[in-house]
Amino acid sequence: MATTNVSQDGFKLVSYKKRGNKSQSSQRQERGINGSARAGSGSSRRAHPQAKGAVDEAKKGGSEAKAHQSQAQRQRRYKKVNNTGRHDPGAKNRVPERGYWGGRGSQGLTETSKGQSPAGTRNQKTITKYYIRRASHEGASCRPSQSDVDHLNGLLLCRPQASCRGGVMLHQCERVPKHYVLEEDPTPLPQSVSGASIALHSTDDTFSSPCRFYFEAINSNVFRTTFTTSQHPAPPYPSAKRPDPSFSDVTAPKISTDPVRRSRTITLGNVEAVIEWTDSPTVSLFLDGSPEPIHRDLQFRSYALDGTGIAHYSVYKKDTLHVGLGEKAAPMDLSGRGFIISASDTFGYDAYRTDPLYKHIPLLINVTPSGCVGIFSTSHSRATWAVGSEIDGLWGRFKVYRQAHGGLEEYLIVGHTVADVVRSYAELVGFPLLVPRYMMGYIGGGMKYSMEDSPRASEVILNFIEKCKEHGMPCSAFQMSSGYTVAETEPKTRNVFTWNRHRFPDPRKFTEQCHRHGVRLLANIKPYVLANHPAYEELERAGAFFTDPVTKKTAVARLWSAGGGESGEGSHIDFTSKAGFEWWYNGVRELKRAGIDAMWNDNNEYNITNDEWQCALDNVPVPPGETRKDIGLWGRALHTELNGKSSYDATVEIDPDTRPLILTRSATAGTMRYCASSWSGDNVTSWEGMRGANSLALNAGFSLLQCYGHDIGGFEGPQPTPEHLVRWVQLGVHSPRFAINCYKTSPDDNLVGDVIEPWQYPSVAPIIQEAIKRRYELVPYTYSLMLKSHLEAIPPQGWTGWGYESDPEVWTPALFKGDTQYWFGDAMLVSGVYEPGVSTARVYLPGRPGDPGFLNLNAPYQYLVAGRWHEISSPWEASIPVLARIGSAIPVGKPEPTTCLADGDPEFSGMEQDDWRGVEIFPPPLHRHSGSPTEDVPADATNTVETKPGTTWYRNSWLEDDGISRTEKADACTVSIAYAVARDHIQITARMKKEGDFEPLWARNGIHVKLPVGEERVITSEEAVVDIGLDRKGRRVWKVGVEVASV
Repeated sequence: MATTNVSQDGFKLVSYKKRGNKSQSSQRQERGINGSARAGSGSSRRAHPQAKGAVDEAKKGGSEAKAHQSQAQRQRRYKKVNNTGRHDPGAKNRVPERGYWGGRGSQGLTETSKGQSPAGTRNQKTITKYYIRRASHEGASCRPSQSDVDHLNGLLLCRPQASCRGGVMLHQCERVPKHYVLEEDPTPLPQSVSGASIALHSTDDTFSSPCRFYFEAINSNVFRTTFTTSQHPAPPYPSAKRPDPSFSDVTAPKISTDPVRRSRTITLGNVEAVIEWTDSPTVSLFLDGSPEPIHRDLQFRSYALDGTGIAHYSVYKKDTLHVGLGEKAAPMDLSGRGFIISASDTFGYDAYRTDPLYKHIPLLINVTPSGCVGIFSTSHSRATWAVGSEIDGLWGRFKVYRQAHGGLEEYLIVGHTVADVVRSYAELVGFPLLVPRYMMGYIGGGMKYSMEDSPRASEVILNFIEKCKEHGMPCSAFQMSSGYTVAETEPKTRNVFTWNRHRFPDPRKFTEQCHRHGVRLLANIKPYVLANHPAYEELERAGAFFTDPVTKKTAVARLWSAGGGESGEGSHIDFTSKAGFEWWYNGVRELKRAGIDAMWNDNNEYNITNDEWQCALDNVPVPPGETRKDIGLWGRALHTELNGKSSYDATVEIDPDTRPLILTRSATAGTMRYCASSWSGDNVTSWEGMRGANSLALNAGFSLLQCYGHDIGGFEGPQPTPEHLVRWVQLGVHSPRFAINCYKTSPDDNLVGDVIEPWQYPSVAPIIQEAIKRRYELVPYTYSLMLKSHLEAIPPQGWTGWGYESDPEVWTPALFKGDTQYWFGDAMLVSGVYEPGVSTARVYLPGRPGDPGFLNLNAPYQYLVAGRWHEISSPWEASIPVLARIGSAIPVGKPEPTTCLADGDPEFSGMEQDDWRGVEIFPPPLHRHSGSPTEDVPADATNTVETKPGTTWYRNSWLEDDGISRTEKADACTVSIAYAVARDHIQITARMKKEGDFEPLWARNGIHVKLPVGEERVITSEEAVVDIGLDRKGRRVWKVGVEVASV
């Protein structure tokens, strides 16, 4: 049998295959269940350690699915395997039946016969020979020239492989074009309307087609670079749309070209870009006239072709901070390490060692005291970043981005601070979406609840909600795991967009009952369809799945089907197909009609092991002349992004006035234009993991994953001890997202699993109750952080050095780790205790000149000097270290879920109204203020100081809206609090500016000003002031009127 493919260069690749004789029964065995490929997850799944070996072996086995099978045949493929997840030993030596080994990406000018295949797997049943023929219009063939052979070897033999180690791809076939000429007319390259650009093409005669290099200024601090050939096209569906150049913030760009030195200089305000092409092109960026570049490409090796992909080398600055890349293992500093830029389902990962994790975001930011540079690639193709992890004495210190397929489109973003870079990145890819206000509360969940049959899962979930009330632990939302989709009859697999009517007899009645308790529901949905799914055959006929280029049929993979250690064959949804996108869209619409409030896009990493699977591309724009359809070029991560878009679009259609919420486990830069929230996936219960999660959250924040959190207590692993659970809850309360969700399987129970409930240890239940109520008190503060993130791209959870770049200590290794402390907003510095039996924590309080210091929010409530390390008493029965910056303000509300809607919502009739507001202020202590009538305190975005003779005004503000309307329709207001401190009193003003019709329900009731414990000075104001007395924490409280004005 012969298979023919034609490359873009006009070559025919003919594959001849001879098969050994096999019985039909042995072929059927290869197509059946050979073992467990996956275990289960509540966001995901997995059983226990014994299953890991079976997972690895099953991936080697592979299988082929027939295009059409009877229902009985498909069901046989889903019989349960034993709970260890083991499978028959022969599976590990099986190989897929293919027309040629490994598809288009693995063949070269080689012959394989009865030995090791090019991928290193033994194949004794296949003899493959390759012949290359020049294709003509008449179909004739001729012997290729040596240059043709060399070129095809570059394309075929050096095709990047999927597996990587330490951030380095196993293949390497670099070729660096060295002779470039300036293009006066860069057609067909994109034109820059400003002229602040340069276009070059290579003239090396060793390449079959020229390499094109293009550099342009997008604005005063953002530059775009492309490096492409006809075989290395620009990303066909970039994760950021190319913006039109705009220079409104600076004078006209200054451009000078030196033809002798082969260089061009583009000056934009305080940023200068120098492009040189005496050899391989290099870009150097200078900031504020510094003689040293803030960024420079590596000379002689800057832009290289690497098989079907590219590599970009730049100079690595040792001992500086590197952050970003979406979600990477701790520590926060990425320097000296290698990373795979891809997403994977990393159940039970190691927070300090596992790579990759769940996100595909190729944004790397180098942060230094003299300025910062972000490097962002728009490709969805798999890649690696070696951030100084490779050392070669000849080349000096370098970092390198290697991309498996296609050419380079990259943005360089310059800023004085990391805040400048993150905001400019947001302007490029989109600012974080605004989450609904209810997501600031406690989010419950756990696989077990939706897996129960007796009593029914619907009753179990309602019972959980009742228990929350009984224990005084309010709950705002519940993550409903995929147990609601498990079929009622064998094979009892998880079938997305179906309901188990035994567990949920009336879905709409169930959602109404949850809503009456004030609890929203997030439904788990997974973008794959098992072969026994009722809709599988219909979707297959419609072309909703990927195509295997070898069989020309639906591409099939082993997928998690039921409990831990159980898997079956099925197919991933191809979201570039109209059929796949629309089927998913319609499924989401039906869930919304059933009363589901938000979608939980889970298991959407697209762990596909073959770059050659073909996309339909009938639902996305295809660049002119682009003929490739392989997922290697278009990217697995593209489908994660489109998965988010389909869920978002359907949600908005059904409920256009309500703010959509899509929670996603995997993400790209573009995904977050549709998904407002994410989390760190299936973490494991450990003290080290709890600590490392802080680093993950900080890099997520740098990457605009700003409503982000962790499964408190650990998704996988043993139950946390009472002390450990308390410590984790204390951290979670002071984070953007507070959720407890888990799937704790064991050898004895790999299907239903166990859950963490906040009241499960009676001895510590009161401590956890108090912490959850504090979470609700902080909702106005936390929600304002979300609004500021949406408007200004400021991470709610930030690095200690954010805004404190002048403090030398923030540039030390201890604070580069980012795993022990962080800013929660601009008022609270939060640390933790990460070992059992420890009752103190060492915390650094950053400082700036004249900084008034910090106050401990917990006993002994002491004043602490800024710019020093402190040992903070933190017994686990009390709290972790939470320090308030002097001069700041924290708005607080009721310790329970509330609604901001004046008329309420009939669907949520039992909710309290948000008609009370307090604000905790932190004036300098009297003894600190004594003798210093004027304080010189620096300003930041939300806390400013206005100094007059004898008076210091601390000014703070926060944002409020109704918390539920679409952001395009929601009106917001700004609340401003200013206070001046004297020896015997504190003068305060409270003002509100309304935009539109929205006015908070509490506005006419005044605001309750809460002073620190031990603060005895009285409050004065131009508005009415009432002394309320002491609150339950012993703090003095004063009610102050609020001046309300419309903008």
